[in-house]
Amino acid sequence: MSLPDTRTMLGFNRYEIALVVITVFWGATFLIVQNALAHSDPFLFVCMRFGCAALAMMLCSLRILRGLTALEVRAGMLIGLCIFLGYSFQTVGLQTIASSKSAFITALYVPLVPLMQWLFLRRPPTFMNWVGAGLAFTGLVLLANPQSMEGGAGTGEWLTVLSAIAIAVEVILISRFAGTVDLRRVTIVQLATAALMAGLTGAMRGENMPALTSPVLIISILVLGLASAVIQITMNWAQNHISATRATVIYAGEPVWAGIIGRVFADERHSALALFGAILIIVSVAVSEMKVRLRRRPPAALP
Repeated sequence: MSLPDTRTMLGFNRYEIALVVITVFWGATFLIVQNALAHSDPFLFVCMRFGCAALAMMLCSLRILRGLTALEVRAGMLIGLCIFLGYSFQTVGLQTIASSKSAFITALYVPLVPLMQWLFLRRPPTFMNWVGAGLAFTGLVLLANPQSMEGGAGTGEWLTVLSAIAIAVEVILISRFAGTVDLRRVTIVQLATAALMAGLTGAMRGENMPALTSPVLIISILVLGLASAVIQITMNWAQNHISATRATVIYAGEPVWAGIIGRVFADERHSALALFGAILIIVSVAVSEMKVRLRRRPPAALP
């Protein structure tokens, strides 16, 4: 029996508070990944990250795996495909752009979610959803610092945009299957799927298995593996009780934490124009959730 949906003084219920907490973890992962990539190729690193997460979940849930259903396998594989694409593009992009910039660009998935709901769930976006998407795109252009790039945004930026699209689809799919599957079984399948696909991709690209002698790499894999397991199970759990659009508004805090962590621990700095672009992306989140009532002009009185 679920507990009542009580709200705190700040207006958040326990599901929303849980998502706020994981945004802090999520924001911290960008810098950890960037440092770890000095010791590993990107796709094999994603494989080890999510393989560790899947193993951690399996060790805690061996008994419940016996009840795995075909629907849970299908849901887990679809969500896992999105996780693989989202985190792989993001990880490759982090080889050429700052962790805080990657986090802000990744936040584009927030205004993208209403558009994805239109495509997949036939829920048309509101006027303010469109305004939010426009602001987010403008913010991306400014954040990418086009003055310093020849021929437009760099490869790292555009790969991170693709990552944002994949994560938006992931959020939609989690809400789509919420309430119809077992959370732990689906989480294990999606983490294992992401790890397997990343490993196969790394092998096809000829990536070399890193020597697991670097303390930085080992600690990064363990920390990110556990963090990924916690993040995914919490997303699956919380989105059973709140909408995809509400969840994505909360997820928008992730780039803020990534920016703070990048500034404090890596002294990452951005131009005033890039910071304004980051602000526009955050503002786009709030704007996309606004509801505006257009007043109709009363008909003119007949003479």
